[in-house]
Amino acid sequence: MSAPLPVVEPEALEDARARRRPLWCTVVHDDPVNTMSYVTWVFHSYFRLPMPTARARMMEVHTAGRAVVSRGARERMEVDVTAMHGYGLRATIEPLAGADDPGPDQPDGGL
Repeated sequence: MSAPLPVVEPEALEDARARRRPLWCTVVHDDPVNTMSYVTWVFHSYFRLPMPTARARMMEVHTAGRAVVSRGARERMEVDVTAMHGYGLRATIEPLAGADDPGPDQPDGGL
């Protein structure tokens, strides 16, 4: 007779799957059309970033030409990119560098 199989809790399986999923990020790119105040407003209203953080991300877009505005599962980043396009901003999805250990400052969704 064979030994009984170990029981694995569904939550443990889901946690293991979630840990293996690579993280992605939404990157907003600079453009010559949208004003700085508008981009700040979009980051504040859509991602619910505090105004100082929204301004800092906007300045990163303005000075560096791009900024990561959200991180998480690819499906969520696709939603964010589509939303940014709806606001008239240029945005792309990229794999998150060093995504094996997301750390406390890299939750699903907005930064």
